[in-house]
Amino acid sequence: MKKHRHKPIVQITNPEIDKYSEVHTSPESKDIQNLINSSDEELLYIDMLSGRVVGQLLKMLVKISGAKRILEIGTFTGYSAVMMAEALPEDGEVITLEMNLKYQKIAQNHFDKSEAGHKVTMIRGNAQNTIKELTGTFDLVYLDGDKLRYSFYFEQVMPLLNSGGLIIADNVLWDGTVLDPEDNKAKAIAAFNKLVAEDKRVEQVLLPVRDGVNVIRKR
Repeated sequence: MKKHRHKPIVQITNPEIDKYSEVHTSPESKDIQNLINSSDEELLYIDMLSGRVVGQLLKMLVKISGAKRILEIGTFTGYSAVMMAEALPEDGEVITLEMNLKYQKIAQNHFDKSEAGHKVTMIRGNAQNTIKELTGTFDLVYLDGDKLRYSFYFEQVMPLLNSGGLIIADNVLWDGTVLDPEDNKAKAIAAFNKLVAEDKRVEQVLLPVRDGVNVIRKR
């Protein structure tokens, strides 16, 4: 049975172009392939995974930026955390925040089985609270948690982000509904995109990749 996320993804680009892009993007590691297969068996909303193109984009940005310490908000199955950990040097670290008990268990199992999983530390609890307890600074932040809280997370992580650091926000086109937002999540994401675009502390490029990726750099 084909499994879908809670809401179907409306194709922002031509499906054939999406497939072509995926085929011509570097394949995932064996650990990631095993993670995908395991997630497909364990979860209904498998399409919520970032996917190869976004995953490899994250991995590439980690390498290009030279990031060593990464914050992820929203772990899900651990796919993106492991992808980014694979791109880090041996002394690099991914801190990932997750409140869902089922996802915590699944993700931790994947971290334990992955070669790069020792670089990942999961903080369990509501990110609205745990984010306030973080110490130190980060070179890159991957934002993929509660869409209603994107603007809140942005303001919380900005003081923790090193100058020149990146914030990568996923699902920022939300099936294209940001063009005429009606539901609360679409309105929240549209407000987040506007907030970022008007913030003089950053520069950004919003890419129509999969469900939209906003690449934000702190000046």
